[in-house]
Amino acid sequence: MQIDLFSKEGSVIGKVDLPEDIFGIEPNEHAMHQAVVAYLAHQRQGTAKTKIRSEVSGGGKKPWKQKGRGTARAGSTRSPLWSGGGTIHGPKPHEYVYKLPKKVSRLARKSAYSQRLLEENLVVVEDFSFDTIKTKQMASVLKNLALKDYKTLILLSDTDNKIYMSGRNIPNVTIQPADKISTYDILNHRKILLLKGAIEKIQNTFGN
Repeated sequence: MQIDLFSKEGSVIGKVDLPEDIFGIEPNEHAMHQAVVAYLAHQRQGTAKTKIRSEVSGGGKKPWKQKGRGTARAGSTRSPLWSGGGTIHGPKPHEYVYKLPKKVSRLARKSAYSQRLLEENLVVVEDFSFDTIKTKQMASVLKNLALKDYKTLILLSDTDNKIYMSGRNIPNVTIQPADKISTYDILNHRKILLLKGAIEKIQNTFGN
C-alpha cells in the first residue's frame, strides 16, 4: 500500500510503500486493550505496604484491667480499632505481572499502526537531520506538517541526538527509535510522524 511522502518543509514529494501486513490489517481492539493493560500494569512498583498490629511498635502492656471499669475490655493499644493501631487487610508488596502472548503483543502493535493510518493520523516524512541542536528547527518541521497542535510521536530509524535534543522541550512531543515503542506509545499519541527510514526498522521488529 502507498501513501504520500512529505518533505520536512511540508510538501508532497512522492509516494512511499507501507507493508500491508503491518499498516493495513483490520485493527483488533481486544488485542490493543490487552497490550495497554499489560503495559500499565508493568509500570506499577507494587511497593505499597501498611503495618498489621504485630508490626506496629508499642502495645505490649494491657491498657487497663479486664474487669471493674465499666468499659470494654482491651488487650493492646495497637488494636486495629484504636487510633495508632495496625491496619486490617492493608496492601502488601507484590508484583503486578500481566503476561501477554507474543502473538497478541505483535497483533496489538500492528492494530495500533493500522488504526492510526485509517484515521489519517500517520504521516511519513523523508529522512532528515539537523546540523545543530535547536528547538526552533523541530518546531518548524511540526508546523510545516500541521502537527504542532497535536500530541505527536516521532519515530526515528535510529537514535539521532540532534533531532532528540531539538524536540525534547516541545510540549506533547515524544521522539523514539521505531524499534523501542509499545502499543501504548502509539495509542497515547494522536499523530504519528514516521521517518521513511524507520519503516524498515519497524518491519524488522516483526521479523519481516
